Amino acid sequence: MQQAVSTSMDLTFHTFKPLGISLPEPLKDLERVANNFYWTWQPDGVELFRSIDPDLWDEVEQNPQRLLADASQLRLWQKANDAEYLKRLGEFTAKFDAYTAARPIVTGGAVSEENPAAYFCAEYGIHNSLPIYSGGLGILAGDHLKSASDLNLPLVAVGLLYRYGYFRQKIAHDGWQEENYTNIFNSGLAIEQVQNGSSDAVKVVVRIRGREVYAQAWLVRVGRIKLYLLDTNINENNEIDRMITGHLYGGNTETRIVQEKVLGIGGVRLLRELGIKPSVFHLNEGHSAFLTLELAHEYLLEHPKTTFEDAQRHVRAQCVFTTHTPVTAGNDAFSTDELHSCFDSDFIAGLKLTDQEFFGLGRIDPADQDEPFGMTPFALRMCRSANGVSKKHGEVSRGLWKDMYPSLDAAEIPITYVTNGVHAPTWIAPAYQSLFAEKLGPDWQRLINDANAWRTAIDLIPDEDFWRVHSGLKNMLVAFVRQRTMAKETGTQDTINEHRDTRKLCSPEVLTIGFARRVAAYKRWNLMLSDLDRLLKLVDDPLRPVQFIFAGKAHPQDRTAKQILQQLMSINHDSNWQNRAVFVEDYDQEVARYLVQGVDVWMNLPRRPLEASGTSGMKAAMNGVLNFSVLDGWWIEGYNAKNGFAIGDLAVDEDAEMDAEDASALYDMLENVLIPKFYSRGDDGIPAAWVAMMKNAIATLTPQFSSDRMVAEYLKRIYNA
Repeated sequence: MQQAVSTSMDLTFHTFKPLGISLPEPLKDLERVANNFYWTWQPDGVELFRSIDPDLWDEVEQNPQRLLADASQLRLWQKANDAEYLKRLGEFTAKFDAYTAARPIVTGGAVSEENPAAYFCAEYGIHNSLPIYSGGLGILAGDHLKSASDLNLPLVAVGLLYRYGYFRQKIAHDGWQEENYTNIFNSGLAIEQVQNGSSDAVKVVVRIRGREVYAQAWLVRVGRIKLYLLDTNINENNEIDRMITGHLYGGNTETRIVQEKVLGIGGVRLLRELGIKPSVFHLNEGHSAFLTLELAHEYLLEHPKTTFEDAQRHVRAQCVFTTHTPVTAGNDAFSTDELHSCFDSDFIAGLKLTDQEFFGLGRIDPADQDEPFGMTPFALRMCRSANGVSKKHGEVSRGLWKDMYPSLDAAEIPITYVTNGVHAPTWIAPAYQSLFAEKLGPDWQRLINDANAWRTAIDLIPDEDFWRVHSGLKNMLVAFVRQRTMAKETGTQDTINEHRDTRKLCSPEVLTIGFARRVAAYKRWNLMLSDLDRLLKLVDDPLRPVQFIFAGKAHPQDRTAKQILQQLMSINHDSNWQNRAVFVEDYDQEVARYLVQGVDVWMNLPRRPLEASGTSGMKAAMNGVLNFSVLDGWWIEGYNAKNGFAIGDLAVDEDAEMDAEDASALYDMLENVLIPKFYSRGDDGIPAAWVAMMKNAIATLTPQFSSDRMVAEYLKRIYNA
C-alpha cells in the first residue's frame, strides 16, 4: 500500500488547453476568468462571454473555452477595440480578483484554513460545460461548493473526472430514448493539471484487482474553492483500468466498487500528497465511504499496537455522512465475492480484520453472511455523524436503518437532518437579480440571510414589477422550446420532442406547468396520464387551457422508464396535445434554468415518502414559480398554503390506492383552484391573487432553502460539532 505523504509540496497548475485559444492582448483576462467557474453565478460574467457572439454562445452550449477558441478573429478584435466592453471586462476582473484573494473565515471551530473540511462526492454539477454530473446529487454538490465559496468557508472538494461523463439523450422518431457518449476532453474544459515542483503530474496509486492503478489529479476552481478530480486514463494503466473513470454510473457493480475505491482511498491519498490536512471528511452519499478504510490504515500504520476498533474510533471522530436515498434498494450494495475481487486479503489483513469481520462492517446484521455489503450501513458505522437531507427524510432514514440500532427507540437513532438548499445567485434569473438590485440595492443578496428583512423587502416591490419580469422569462422559455424542438426530419409519427414547424407550439399566454426530473418509478411520470380524457380536456379548454413542458432522462438500463417516456411522447388524439405539450431533450443545467425561471407552475409527483428532498422546486420558487407538489421531502417544510399548492395529504397507503387518490387530488386541484386563480385577472391584466402567491414564495422560500443556509448549518452543526 502506498503510504500517505504528510508534508506539503510545491505545486504548479498547468491549464488544459486543447483548443488553441488565441486572444488579442486587451482580452487576455478573459482566459483567466474562464478558468474559474465564478463567472457562472455572476450575470455580468456570463454577459462578458455571451456578448462576444450570442449565436455562437448557444452553439457551444455556454462553454467559454469553446467560445474563445471558435470566435472569429474579426469579432474578437471588434471587442478588443470596444471601449465599453473593455471597461466591463476590467470591472469584472477587478471584482473577481478581490473575491478570490480573500482569506478564508475563522470558523471558531476545528475547521480552519490549515485544517479545512474535505467534501467528497461522486458527481459535481458546477456548470453544463463540465459534464460530470447526472442529476440532483451533483447539482447539490455544485451548489454546496458555490455557497462555501461565497461564505469563504475553508473547504476542499474531491471527485472523479469521467472521460465520457454521463450520457447525452436523444429521443428517436418513435419516442424511444437513445444514449450516446462523447469524450468531454474534446469539448474544452476549465481544468488544470496538478503538477509538482518538477512539473510532473501529481499521481496517486491504489491497488485494485491485484494490480497498481495510477490516477492523475486535475484542479477545478469554483470561486475560492478547489475541487480536485482523479482520472485513471493515463499511460501507466492498462485499458481496463484506464476506463475506471470512463463513465459516470456506467459499467457493472464491479465498476462501481473500483470507482469508489479510487474516489475514497485515492482521494485521501491525494490530499495527503498535496499536504492538505482536513479536520473533517464529509461523505456526501455513500460512494466515497471507502475513504474511511484509508484513514483506518493510516492510523494502524502509525499505531501498530492498536486494534481496528481503536482505528474506527479515530476515524469516526473525523468523518460525517450525508445519506440521500430513502429506500434500501437505492443504496449501493455489493456481493462479498465482488468486493473480495477488488479488495485483496492483504488489504483486509492490514486492517487487522478477518474477511468476515470486514464484510460485516457493511451489513445491517454483521453476522448475516448472506447479506451483501452496503455502503450506507458501512458509512453509518464509520462516521460520527449522519444526516438526511430534509426533516422527513431524516425520519424515514431512522426507520430504514433502525435494525442497526436494536437497543434504541426510533427517536434516538443517531441520524439527524440538514435540509438541502440551492445556490440563489446561480438559479435566480438575471432579470429578477436586476429587479432586486434596482429596488433593494446592490447588496440585495445579503438580505437573503436575514429572513425577516428579506420578506419585508420583497413585500415592498410592486406586483406589476414581478409580473413584468415573469412574463419576460416566460416568453423567453417559449422561444427556447420552439427553437430546441424544431427539427428538419421528424419521422412519420407525431411526438412532442420534435416538430418541423414550431410557430404554434406553446403560447406565453397559457398556464404553463413544468415537470422535469429523473424518469424513475417513484417519480410517477405516468400519474398524470392515468386519466387521459381529463388531461386532454384541460389542454383543449378554449378559455382556460393548460400546457406542459417536460424534461428528464431515464437510466440507460431502465426499460420501464423508457416505455413511460415513449408513452408520453406519442399521445396523439384529436386534441391540441401536440401543440400544448413539449419534451425538451437532454435535460441539463441550461435546460433547467429556462424551465425553473419561465414556467408558471412546477409540478412534482413523488410517491410518499420516497422523495428525500427535491431541489428543483426550490430553484423554481426563488423565481416566483409556484410549486404544485405532493407533500414530501422539502415541500413539507416549505408549504404554507400561500406560497404554492399541495397535492393530497401526508398519508401513506398501498401504492395503487395512493396513486389513485393522488391522481384525483391532482386533477381536482388543477380544475377547481389552480387554473381559476391563474386566469382571474384584474383590469390591468394582472392575476393579483396569483402574483401574491409568487411574492410569498420568493419571500418565504428563498431564505429557508438557500444553500448558504444549508452550508452554514453544516458548518455549525456537523463540521464543527
